[in-house]
Amino acid sequence: MQVSRRGLLAGAAAGGGLVVAWWLMPRSYRTPLEAARGEQVFGAWLKIANDGVVTVAVPQIEMGQGITTLLPQIVAYELGADWRQVAVEPAPISGAYANIPLARKWMALWDPIAAGLSDNADALMATRFAQSQRFNATAAGTALEAYEQPCREAAAAARAMLAQEAASRWGVAWEECQVENGFVTFNDQRASFGELAQAAANYTPPDPAPLRPEPPRETPLSADVDAAPAFPRIDLPSKVDGSYRFAGDVRLPGMVFASIRHGPADGSELTGFDREAAAGFRGLAGIVESKRWLAVAADTWWSADSALAAMKPRFATANPVNSNEIAARLDTVLTGGEAFAIAETGFGREALRRVDIGRRYEVEPAYAAPVESACAAARYEDGRLDLWIASQAPEQARIAAARAIGISTEDVALYPMPAGGSFDARLEHDHAIEIALIARELGRPVQLTWPRRDALIRSRPRAPVWMLLGAQIAKGDADGTGGAIDALRIRIATPPAMLEFGQRLFGNLTSMAAIRETAGKPDPLACEGAVPPYQLPAVLVEHVPVEIGLPVGRVRGNAYGPTTFAIESFIDEIAAKNGREPLSFRMSMLGSDVRLAACLQRAAQLAGWDGGADQSGQGLACARIGEGPEAARIACVATARRGEGGVRVVRLSAAADIGRIINHDIAKQQIEGGLVFGIGIALGNAVRLRGGLPEGGDEAALGLPTLADCPEMRIEFIASEALPADPGELGAVVAPPAIANALFSATGLRLRRLPLLSDGI
Repeated sequence: MQVSRRGLLAGAAAGGGLVVAWWLMPRSYRTPLEAARGEQVFGAWLKIANDGVVTVAVPQIEMGQGITTLLPQIVAYELGADWRQVAVEPAPISGAYANIPLARKWMALWDPIAAGLSDNADALMATRFAQSQRFNATAAGTALEAYEQPCREAAAAARAMLAQEAASRWGVAWEECQVENGFVTFNDQRASFGELAQAAANYTPPDPAPLRPEPPRETPLSADVDAAPAFPRIDLPSKVDGSYRFAGDVRLPGMVFASIRHGPADGSELTGFDREAAAGFRGLAGIVESKRWLAVAADTWWSADSALAAMKPRFATANPVNSNEIAARLDTVLTGGEAFAIAETGFGREALRRVDIGRRYEVEPAYAAPVESACAAARYEDGRLDLWIASQAPEQARIAAARAIGISTEDVALYPMPAGGSFDARLEHDHAIEIALIARELGRPVQLTWPRRDALIRSRPRAPVWMLLGAQIAKGDADGTGGAIDALRIRIATPPAMLEFGQRLFGNLTSMAAIRETAGKPDPLACEGAVPPYQLPAVLVEHVPVEIGLPVGRVRGNAYGPTTFAIESFIDEIAAKNGREPLSFRMSMLGSDVRLAACLQRAAQLAGWDGGADQSGQGLACARIGEGPEAARIACVATARRGEGGVRVVRLSAAADIGRIINHDIAKQQIEGGLVFGIGIALGNAVRLRGGLPEGGDEAALGLPTLADCPEMRIEFIASEALPADPGELGAVVAPPAIANALFSATGLRLRRLPLLSDGI
């Protein structure tokens, strides 16, 4: 997407993108929030009601990661609010909530020409783009990096305004007032937020508003301590009692319910269906026919889906993809395709004069498989579209829906809904396009829910990755340092998955058009994590782009999953070949990364690490996700035991350093959920494609872990003063290699393909 300077500036003004420090703007500047009866707006982030309730606007989609607790917690801490009186609402789409760190990270996707000119230029361009394009996408663990400081500054400004009003009533200096637990106090005088809010909203806070001396933090707890959280999740009670509203819960007057059938592959075209077969179904509201899908609406979703099944839609698919063909293409280019150097550290290519040990690792496509199927509700009237949808990139979904039905983006009102899980699946907006077309065609409110079969066949999996790793090993000496890596070369054959995804998200291209546009291009973002966390004399990473005919996308862990699996498995193989103990071998290569060293040592202590000796059933892995001070670190020891029915993972012991912890309970939940996701990646079933369709027609074929499959977990965080980092993908990335190394220890078999049991044992 090319954006002119004039377009950037005009878009920023129109979209509210200049509300960076809202209190510095003229009071007539329109903030994104709207006050309900009895509420006062305090800038772009919060409102305070006459009853003292503080409502925080959250610009990120809640999909189980706890963001609708984390950002309000930051505001409550800085403001001095009573947590029992804190509420939350989805933030409107506005440049005021621009996710600038994510825009900068993905700059190669929306402006590949300008990306990388300089740090200052990239930062300026990312800021302007994110604000003008109202880019507040939820992805890549950037929420705290993007929003902690704006939340603190907005809350500090509101706190100062409340104190100013109280001080004016009492005739004291506002700086002498205390603001805690929803009250402003001075000696024995006290006033609640509700009493002060209406008058306080008219004040202008100091510039800059004074922040509290310490940022919000919680102290890490021992793995065996199960304490009540200081800030319980805001969304938990409503999720327990069923009142939490998802897109599937939206009900509009006169609404009908639609189901849909897609072709077996991207590019499939609808060739026919039996229209008369739907005549016998009661409550039928309409049939909507598109080039690539067929939808039916009725007074119940079950009637609509049953009518679709009876109509037997038929599709023509050109060159349907098969798993064997994908593997053959990857195999061919891995050794013979053109390679592009995407990372080179130390002495780089020149240092690798021989390969003393080389291994090949293969990672099959991985599907997100969120519990909630794609769902949206819409109403189209008088040239305007109202859209209720869970989207990780709401402005991009809004643009796509508007283009699909030929209206202005400003004529689309998108109401952000939470997702019952996503794992990055809701970065795609196919169902936003479909429901816009269906709503326009029917002329009445409609709710579209994809059947589970379509949710699987239309899912864009994480790209398959074939990797060759080769190492030059230093000669051993008397002190037992044999096996030290002098040089490492990693050759990665995979589609340019992130470039392809970027063409869909920012360019609004179809899947097949995105594949054609990005064919043969190197993609560093598709190979993230390929530079190991170890301090090695020389590393060379090469990307061999390959076109596999299968659209691919983002799934939890993303590129870090395959690359970490290969690297941590390879490190274990080198250690075993040279008689090195896996923990000490890793420690010897960490250089100055004392934070990752602390994770390794603590994970080993939690697991009772015995050195990973033969038949012990213990396997070790570590990972570092991200760059710079925001990088997160984790180490994990998996313990496997032989038992009836084969080998089972009975324990996962993990230690993580995610910098300053804001909410310990949520962080631990994220690690636990990631580890379970990683178990599914490691021990689940590979999805085999035949004729463009998965051989298993539903998600049961994925072999996802059940509660009975979940091992004991011991998790601790390392106390850290570093900037907060996101824990969401750590467990998903580190679990597969730890499990692979544990299975090797338990069985003596080295499994080099994910899922680990895809070829049997």
